[in-house]
Amino acid sequence: MAEKALKPTEEKLKPKLFSVMKTYTKEQFIKDIIAGIIVAIIALPLSIALALASGVGPEQGLYTAIIAGFIVSFLGGSRVQIAGPTAAFATTVAGIVAAEGMDGLAISAIMAGIILIIMGLCRFGTLIKYIPGTITTGFTFGIAVTILLGQIKDFLGLTFKNKPIETIDKVKEIVNCIGTINWQALVVGLVSLAILIFWPKKLEKIPASLIAVIVGSLLVKFSGLEVNTIDSLYDISNSLPHPTVPDVTFARVRALLPNAFTIAVLAAVESLLSCVVADGMIGSKHRSNMELVAQGAANIGSAFFGGIPATGAIARTAANVKNGGRTPVAGMVHSVVVLATLVALMKYAGYIPMPTIAAILFVVAYNMSGWRNIRNTVKTAPKSDIAVLFVTLVLTVVFDLVVAIGVGMVMAALLFMKRMADVTEAHAWVDVDDEDTDPDNILLKKIPQNTRVFEINGPMFFAASDKYKYVLSDKNIDVLCIRMRNVPAIDATGVEALMRIVKRCDRNNVKVVFSHVNEQPMKAMTKAGFVDKIGKENFCDHIDTALLRAEAIEKEIAAKRA
Repeated sequence: MAEKALKPTEEKLKPKLFSVMKTYTKEQFIKDIIAGIIVAIIALPLSIALALASGVGPEQGLYTAIIAGFIVSFLGGSRVQIAGPTAAFATTVAGIVAAEGMDGLAISAIMAGIILIIMGLCRFGTLIKYIPGTITTGFTFGIAVTILLGQIKDFLGLTFKNKPIETIDKVKEIVNCIGTINWQALVVGLVSLAILIFWPKKLEKIPASLIAVIVGSLLVKFSGLEVNTIDSLYDISNSLPHPTVPDVTFARVRALLPNAFTIAVLAAVESLLSCVVADGMIGSKHRSNMELVAQGAANIGSAFFGGIPATGAIARTAANVKNGGRTPVAGMVHSVVVLATLVALMKYAGYIPMPTIAAILFVVAYNMSGWRNIRNTVKTAPKSDIAVLFVTLVLTVVFDLVVAIGVGMVMAALLFMKRMADVTEAHAWVDVDDEDTDPDNILLKKIPQNTRVFEINGPMFFAASDKYKYVLSDKNIDVLCIRMRNVPAIDATGVEALMRIVKRCDRNNVKVVFSHVNEQPMKAMTKAGFVDKIGKENFCDHIDTALLRAEAIEKEIAAKRA
């Protein structure tokens, strides 16, 4: 059910559901129901596992899949996006819950939702592409590492003396308490991990995580193994999600604003990446701004009903597509099935062993790590990109995502500016290559005797301002022709640099002629009053016209001297 290419004017805030229902068929409805049920089966153990990794109760994960999943499917800009709790949020959510409680998490998620809605309404959907891939890869791998380290305790059945929050503190506690390892828990964890690894190779249709949960639960229930289960650590409720209003104060809002921005950026990046992957699988095109609005509404809804932050889940979205889901109806069916399971079967979730949950999260961490991307980046990317990647990765593990993304973006921006400055140059034409095929090569032109031609290549911005200092190195001339055909953009510092050159020319009675000034530099120079100062007649659209203008100026000067 591939869609026709969208025109630019069709990038509007309209949910995909309302568009696809115009041509909806009974056959597709049956496929969507089947896909929704299968995705719900996959989402059940994952939602519980990710909720526990986030430091909240198992039902909170299901609430998120129900509320956020339904809202994103109903309002979203993608045909097949499946939303719910994801690993990207686990460490951030766990930190907020530990420091601020569920109220703090709810306030953060609501603010994040508002930020996402504003981003969508302001058409910021396309701006996500300006976050470098190295930063995305770095913090994704860093999150995977923190999830893996956070589950070692349950996988080995360790007994911690303290309750560490930070990842580094967890590593120290693991080392200090390694002597408390529970071999029975390790056995259950290894059996579960083996199922998760080898089951998909034989029976991919039945989710391996569901089989691991069933086998692990039966193993602990009937073998008498002393292993922690969900029931032994958490109070389980099968009650329906109900509205809760957090206690909001200005002080808390101000304190939690950085966390809200982190959640919003993560939700935007993860969701839109998922949409892009889904587009490639079904030949469709998502509406990025509508998707941001839907993600914002979903996070607000999830927070008000006791859930945790949500985003588009790439693995569940891919499973939806593979099983025939082609419209948002499949995602809505997935939410309804999870709701029915919460009411009917939640009491049995208490039997799930914690080592099995840890094993599921190990596999989630491995799948999200993107280690192949890191390997390819190390092999092929410039050292500056590799540095940004590893700095982001390390800061994600050692500190948090706010610090990692902030420092990563600053590093990437500075390195990009340096790269642009390195390729920017201003040079005079002094020789010509015998094999040069450029018909506009200046040395193939007739240059007036008292005219010098300089060509500027690359963007003219503050980081490259020192490249233009020597443009007027020869003062014994009548005309300086500045060729700007290869200058795509200019900033205020670039305009100032040109202004300084013109002032020096004025002091030395040298006239300035510009050749082939592109659209953006021309707008900037006009706005700065530069064009009026030089005179419109001295802005030529081609080097031939500029040289004719220079020749005319030389004749005028010669006539005055005579």
